[in-house]
Amino acid sequence: LTALALFFEHSLRCTLFLPHLMFSFPLSPPSLSPVDLRGHRHLLTSQHSLPGIPVALKQSIDLRTSMDGKYKEIAEELFSRSLAESEMRSAPYEFPEDSPIEQLEERRHRLERQISQDVKFEPDILLRAKQEFMKTDSATDLEYMKEQSQAPDLQERELVPEREYQRVTISGEEKCGVPFTDLLDAAKCVVKALFIRQKYMGLSLQSFCRTTSRYLQELSERPLDLDIYEEEIPETTVTADATVHPPVSETHPYENQDPASMPPDMGYGCKMVDGVMHVYTTRSIMEKSTELDLPYPDLQEYIADMNVMMALIINGPVKSFCYRRLQYLSSKFQMHILLNEMKELAAQKKVPHRDFYNIRKVDTHIHASSCMNQKHLLRFIKRAMKKYPKEIVHVERGKGQTLMEVFESMNLTAFDLSVDTLDMHADRNTFHRFDKFNAKYNPIGESILREIFIKTDNHIEGKYFGHIIKEVMADLEESKYQNVELRLSIYGRSRDEWDKLARWAVKHQVYSNNVRWLVQVPRLFDVYHTKKQLYNFQEMLENIFMPLFEVTVDPGSHPQLHLFLQHIVGFDSVDDESKPEQHIFNLDSPLPVNWTEEDNPPYSYYLYYMYANMTVLNHLRRQRGFNTFVLRPHCGEAGPIHHLVSGFMLSENISHGLLLRKAPVLQYLYYLAQIGIAIYHRNPLPEYLSRGLMVSLSTDDPLQFHFTKEPLMEEYSIAAQVWKLSSCDMCELARNSVLMSGFSHKMKSYWLGPNYIKEGQESNDIRRTNVPDIRVAYRYETMCEELNLITQAIRTDELETIEEEGSLCMGAVQAEK
Repeated sequence: LTALALFFEHSLRCTLFLPHLMFSFPLSPPSLSPVDLRGHRHLLTSQHSLPGIPVALKQSIDLRTSMDGKYKEIAEELFSRSLAESEMRSAPYEFPEDSPIEQLEERRHRLERQISQDVKFEPDILLRAKQEFMKTDSATDLEYMKEQSQAPDLQERELVPEREYQRVTISGEEKCGVPFTDLLDAAKCVVKALFIRQKYMGLSLQSFCRTTSRYLQELSERPLDLDIYEEEIPETTVTADATVHPPVSETHPYENQDPASMPPDMGYGCKMVDGVMHVYTTRSIMEKSTELDLPYPDLQEYIADMNVMMALIINGPVKSFCYRRLQYLSSKFQMHILLNEMKELAAQKKVPHRDFYNIRKVDTHIHASSCMNQKHLLRFIKRAMKKYPKEIVHVERGKGQTLMEVFESMNLTAFDLSVDTLDMHADRNTFHRFDKFNAKYNPIGESILREIFIKTDNHIEGKYFGHIIKEVMADLEESKYQNVELRLSIYGRSRDEWDKLARWAVKHQVYSNNVRWLVQVPRLFDVYHTKKQLYNFQEMLENIFMPLFEVTVDPGSHPQLHLFLQHIVGFDSVDDESKPEQHIFNLDSPLPVNWTEEDNPPYSYYLYYMYANMTVLNHLRRQRGFNTFVLRPHCGEAGPIHHLVSGFMLSENISHGLLLRKAPVLQYLYYLAQIGIAIYHRNPLPEYLSRGLMVSLSTDDPLQFHFTKEPLMEEYSIAAQVWKLSSCDMCELARNSVLMSGFSHKMKSYWLGPNYIKEGQESNDIRRTNVPDIRVAYRYETMCEELNLITQAIRTDELETIEEEGSLCMGAVQAEK
């Protein structure tokens, strides 16, 4: 090889090939002196001959052309030898069989072939290749590799997760900076509030934080039963090395609509009593004696618990304690970032293939009627005008109107339409004006276009809306890693709303593996009552819940609804929270059957009766082996603070939660209970994230706020730039969104790893989430410290009380003696 380099270095040479030696020297000009010759002796070199080069005396020729040919001959001979040998050699030279270099090269070539042939398990192969390609020089390393290769039965050694990182701890007796009496009072209040939430989550079969349950159980005499908080989770078949994409069903979920193939009719009867649905063993006799044994929430107990919570959040010492703890959590996180940011980044870089773009994200708060951006809707309207100009889309005073006639009545053509004429983007005039914001749902300010294009119940049975939703679904499926939970509306004005909604979904095949549904109920009883559509509030509740109980008892009675409900994950309560509430929910409040007032019931009234009916429905569906539902309302966007109290007691997750900024006690409770909060890039996001609240990013209304076909990525992008979020922060938000979403346990096992329901670092699989174990460990340890602080204070007080009682008893005994 050195000889080759010398050949290329000089243009003229005289070359002499001998059997084992090759000499080369330049032709000296006649005037060159002996001294010059001695000075050029360093050019005289000796090397072993290269295989395949004939020994011959060559004339002075253009060496570039000659050596090109020689190089080709050498390459061809190397290639032919490598194919001829059964074991691939790294070079054409003969080496002893125990040569470390040869064995290493063979191992590398095998890995190269394995990578090129087996693409299906790409992340794992690349990970192993990355480890094996690391330079191994010593014979000891080689011996270890030989032992590993000779023991195929042994499982491959797992990578030890990064457990060591820089921790921030507080030493001293009073770690929280307040007197023990204040700590004890605050701890008792906080624990009481957590017990209240635990009770209502268990009653309604919604989930409750496992870590918090474990600490509360230490203070309770009852055994820990986590099963009552969650649906029965089957043992997953997902392995740690499984792909991140769940298998896709070959059959469409809406195919089997035959009532005969549905689960059988149980023959139960249903009747609403005082605003809550009751289930009876027979339809003929619906009395107390035939009532099915299902848990029914108690109104008096709920009112009492709500009063306790209201008193707790305005308690001065408790507010001070919670505010201090939240400030400490913020400061501790900043210190954690200062000390561990580079380690977290290094952990992410070690993961092959995975980055922020290809981790799973769920848009946990988005409305179906505004899930597309303005440009998408505009293009769809123009396509519809060209494709269906003669289709009757609206009936006005008994006369049908075609799509063309509707636009002609507005003096508009397809060419005239633009994003500006649609005028659906939220501008500065819509902030804090829910009425103006709601009007933005009307294309070109015309409610008739809203009815035609973004409603499920219209003259064309939601055909256009179904098509545009399916286009949004196609975009999501193309992106692979983005999922959404779309909100559809049930108003409670009539009993057939559920059947119409299910018929729309099934008829137009509106389904995607990337999408799950929530049903939102607008709080508009006062509007319907004024229009004489409803007589009392119980009528609205019956319209919402009676069809759900009927289809649960007898799926064949509403076959399309039975299929559709399998993809609904929960209920949402929506409306303008800033509306003044004229009524306070207490024991003097009229029951739903007696609520015939013009005023709208308060937020907590709506939420309680939705929760109560959902609780009974969940237990009935659990008995039948059907999926259950959760309550995830809009909460804390505006209005009074007690909305967040109702949300804390009754809801698994909430959307918005902006007012938690003004309520330190509630914010601390939401942190300890790890209640999911779907938020967009507004001000509290970095504050909530640093303190460890379970927050996720959502888009809410892409039609009003976003510009691209990937609104969720746009939301992450804005948040990252505005708040300077790191890659680790973004991946943590994405992981949170999956955890708080309503997708099935099986799908989450693929997306997050089979151990995602466990606690702490063990629950994380960085190969799927791209969240470093350091970050997950920090969150878990910090939360355990907070829970330990409050539970330890109560246990210490109990111990001192027992000792005092013991000393009093001893004193009394001695006095008797």
